[in-house]
Amino acid sequence: MKKCLLGLIALTGGGLPLHAQPPADYTSRVPAFTFGTTLDEQEQQLKNNPLVLRFAASRKGMANDPYRPLFHFVSPEGSLNDPNGLCRWQGLWHLFYQGYPPDDPRQHWGHAVSEDLIRWRDLPYAIYPNPEEKCFSGATVVEKERVIAMYHGTKVGNMVAVSADPMLLNWEKVSGRAVIPLTEADGSPRPYRVFDPCIWRQGDHYYALSGTSHPSGPGGKTVPSEPLFRSADLVEWKYLHPFVRDDRFTRIGDDRACPYFWPIGDRHILLFFSHTSGGQYLLGDYDTEAQVFHATAHGKFNHGPVFPGGVHAPSATPDGQGGVIAIFNVNAAKPTRGWNQVMSLPMRLTLHGKEDLGIEPIAAVASLRHDHRHIPTQRLPPNQEIVLPDVRGNAVEIATEIDPLRAQAVELLVLRSAQRDEYTRIVLLRERGYRSMPWNTVKRTASTVILDNTFSSVLPDVSPRLPEAAQLFLRTDESFKLRIFIDRSLVEVFVNGRQYLACRVYPGLADSTGVSLRSQGGEAILKSLDIWKMKGIYENTRN
Repeated sequence: MKKCLLGLIALTGGGLPLHAQPPADYTSRVPAFTFGTTLDEQEQQLKNNPLVLRFAASRKGMANDPYRPLFHFVSPEGSLNDPNGLCRWQGLWHLFYQGYPPDDPRQHWGHAVSEDLIRWRDLPYAIYPNPEEKCFSGATVVEKERVIAMYHGTKVGNMVAVSADPMLLNWEKVSGRAVIPLTEADGSPRPYRVFDPCIWRQGDHYYALSGTSHPSGPGGKTVPSEPLFRSADLVEWKYLHPFVRDDRFTRIGDDRACPYFWPIGDRHILLFFSHTSGGQYLLGDYDTEAQVFHATAHGKFNHGPVFPGGVHAPSATPDGQGGVIAIFNVNAAKPTRGWNQVMSLPMRLTLHGKEDLGIEPIAAVASLRHDHRHIPTQRLPPNQEIVLPDVRGNAVEIATEIDPLRAQAVELLVLRSAQRDEYTRIVLLRERGYRSMPWNTVKRTASTVILDNTFSSVLPDVSPRLPEAAQLFLRTDESFKLRIFIDRSLVEVFVNGRQYLACRVYPGLADSTGVSLRSQGGEAILKSLDIWKMKGIYENTRN
């Protein structure tokens, strides 16, 4: 008996069995505050809140960083990772995100609020770790009387927290523990894995997906997996089954982290992030009787690796008009002191027909425009680079329409230095992509837009990425229509309202602000080009 007891003590570190060990104390070292329950009370408390004041001082201190964006959201302090729980509550948009406070650089849910999804106001951290070690990613669902957040708590499992106050400042964790634990009560493994979840309500029940992967692919390789759970009270959750059916689109090795499942038009969309191949989506049909999602189409928001400088994870919410608002974080490609990643512009996703996704920047971004310059229609002679005079900037929007005619390619350079030592390259290739599928009634070849940052910087610590190459089918009478947003270290390209490309850039030369065009192998037409400088969305930022 004594020998057995000594063996047990050795296995458990001299105390209780492993499953009976007292939980670790992961209390955050970041100051936490309880706020009033009325809007007036909360606004008064926020005026002198130490975290809000600290954020303002931090933003001011980094305002002169030449690579810190002017009109995209960036964390007010420390690093930034996934956006979380995007939602609209009592007339305001709320963005949560994985923040890393300098006084305790574990993931907390950062928090910002906006009236228009463009101009953001920093609020104190929303959800703090404990009993979880770190607050990983998750989603929200908005009810009439409250907002419910579900997220992954490392070391324990998936957590649920609720808030009902006007600014979503006070959060209470349901049951004070993981509602979907990582393991059984005795510490034994479960038949599924849990990770970043999303949540929605259908009838009298809540449903949750846990985005993960499973080694059930060829040769035991991992493939995306998304266990579905159901609950009537947010506390007790029952595992049902894998949710997605008919996925023939994603790659071996993909996972489905950061899932967001919402109606779009008369169908449904599942946005997610793969740690191997980035942000993407499935379109399909939701069978509410069988509680499965039949995928019929697929697309991507990045067209290459996640690192360096690529599009990362989504957060998304219905816009109330049949569309979905989505936002992504974009990874860094250069060390920057005190911050790193950037949020994309919020974009509105809509359904065009049955399987085509519309992707547009939200309309409110136009409110930042000023100092407009228009370039009228002109022909682009073959094989000559045309530098556009007085068209320049590194915090601008460019809207242009280009008809390649019979040119082999049209090249648009932005952030171009005077001697062409630095530039970021956008290439238009008409009908140089994949052929349409055999079941399409109209036989076409896709056109391609390339975003290439290979020569965007002469600095030795900037890491270029593989060129992004997005494809879309253009009608016979359709030109390339681009909206290009340049914000110091980020370039985003929206193509004909149906494709999106983005990457990080870090020009090292002061004159890398020019724009030029070149038509290769034949004449093309610049039908129009408009450029606007963009206002900063924070105090102490200027353009």
